[in-house]
Amino acid sequence: MVFSSIIFLFFFLVAVLAVYFLSPGIRIKNFVLMVFSLLFYAWGEGELVLLMVLSSLFNYGIAFWIDLKRTTKIPLIIGIAVNLIVLIYYKYIGLLVGSFDNLFGTHFNNGINIHLPIGISFFTFHSMSYIIDIYKKKTGIQKNPLNMILYISLFPQLVAGPIVRYSEIEHEIMHRKHTLLNFVNGTKRFCLGLAKKVLIANVLGEIADELFSMQTNEMYFATSWFAIIAYSLQIYFDFSGYSDMGIGLGQVFGFNFPENFNFPYIAKSIKEFWRRWHMTLSRWFRDYLYIPLGGSHKGNFRTYFNLFIVFFATGLWHGATWNFVLWGLFHGLFLIIERLGFEKTLNRAPFLGHIYTLLVVVFAWVLFRIPSFEEAVNFYRSLFLFEPLDSKMSFMRWVGSEQIFIFIIAIFLSMPIRGKIEQIKMKISNTVIIEIWDYSAMVFYFILLLLSIMSISSTTYNPFIYFRF
Repeated sequence: MVFSSIIFLFFFLVAVLAVYFLSPGIRIKNFVLMVFSLLFYAWGEGELVLLMVLSSLFNYGIAFWIDLKRTTKIPLIIGIAVNLIVLIYYKYIGLLVGSFDNLFGTHFNNGINIHLPIGISFFTFHSMSYIIDIYKKKTGIQKNPLNMILYISLFPQLVAGPIVRYSEIEHEIMHRKHTLLNFVNGTKRFCLGLAKKVLIANVLGEIADELFSMQTNEMYFATSWFAIIAYSLQIYFDFSGYSDMGIGLGQVFGFNFPENFNFPYIAKSIKEFWRRWHMTLSRWFRDYLYIPLGGSHKGNFRTYFNLFIVFFATGLWHGATWNFVLWGLFHGLFLIIERLGFEKTLNRAPFLGHIYTLLVVVFAWVLFRIPSFEEAVNFYRSLFLFEPLDSKMSFMRWVGSEQIFIFIIAIFLSMPIRGKIEQIKMKISNTVIIEIWDYSAMVFYFILLLLSIMSISSTTYNPFIYFRF
C-alpha cells in the first residue's frame, strides 16, 4: 500500500484516524497505531510482516543484553551482525551469487528467487541505530516490546523514510501531544507531499519512462538530456514528496520526524548536496560508519578511504546492482576531489559550483536509472551526439505541452520559492491581510488535495520507486 493510492486515502487513512483519535489514553493509541502499521505493511508484503516483528523483538532483546554486559561489545556485535545477515540475505544474495557466477562460470543464481521485503533497508537501519545508541548510552531502553514494534513499524516512515532514530521520538512515544495546530500543519504537509508525488513526479516519470524506453542508438543530445533531467526532477519530487507525506502524517499523530530534503539542487558542491539530499541517511552513515572508521582525524589517506567505504555502502544501500555501487562511488570520487582543494575554487565561484554540482549529480543519475552498465555507457555517449538534421527522432515528438509545463514548474519548485514567500508573509503587519493569506493558503492546499485525488482516480500510472530499498 502506498500513500498515493485510493485505498490508502479513503479507506486505510480514514480508518486509522477515526480509531486512533477515538481511543482513550496514549497506551491504547500506541496499540492502535502499531496494529494499523502492521496491517499497512502486511497489505503488500503478506507474511513478511512477521520478519519485521521478529526483527523488532530481536533488537528489543539485544538492547537489554547490551545494557547488562556493558564491559563487552559482544552483544552489540551479534546484534549488528544478525541485522546485516538478514539484510544481505533478502537484498544482496542475488547480487553476490550472480557476481560469483560471472567470475567462475557457475549457475548458482538460476535457482535463487528471494522476494525483497519493501523498506527492509529502512527498518534495518532503524534497528541498528537503536542498539548502537543503547551501547553508547545516547538513549534509554524501550521496556515495552509493543512500543518497540511500534517504533520499527510506524507506517508514516516505514517504506520511504525519513530514517528516524529512536532517540528522536523516544519521549514522544509515551508523552506526545495532539493539538489542532499539529493536525492542521501535518495535513497541509501531507497534501503538499501528495501533490509533489502525483501532480509532478508521476508526470515527469511518464516522460522519463517514455524516453528511456527508446533504444540508446536512437537517442541524441536533446532527447537524452531531456530524459535524464526529467528523471532527476522525478526522483527528487517523488522522494521528497513521500518524505513530506511521512513527516506530515507523523505530525498528525503527534510525532516530530526529522527533515529529509532541503532543496538539494541548489547546492554548490557535492559536499553540500549530501547535506541537503536524503539528510537522514547522510547523517546515519556519518554517525554510524564514517566517524567510527575514524572520520577525517587520521590523515588524508585514511579520510579518503573512509569516504570510499561510506559511499560504497551508500550506493549499495540504494539497490542490489553494481550500477548503484558505481553511483555511490561516483559521488565519493568528487567528494575526494573537493577535499583535495577543489572546494576552495568552488567557494570563490558559487555560480560555477552550482553548474558543476548539477552536472555531476545528473550524470550520476544515469547509473541510478539504468540497471545495465553497458546501456548506461551507451546513454552517456548519446548525451554528446547531436541529432542529424534529417532525423525524425526528437523528444518533442514524445512530449506534450502539458508535460513541458509541468517540467518547467518542477524546475522552479526545486528552488526555495516557498521560503521566500514565507519571508514576505513575516514582513506583513496588517492582521486582515494575514487572515486573508491564511484562508487563501487553506484553499490552496484543498485544491492541491482535490487535484491529486482527481489525478490518482484518472490514471493507473503511479510508480513506487522505493521497492528496491
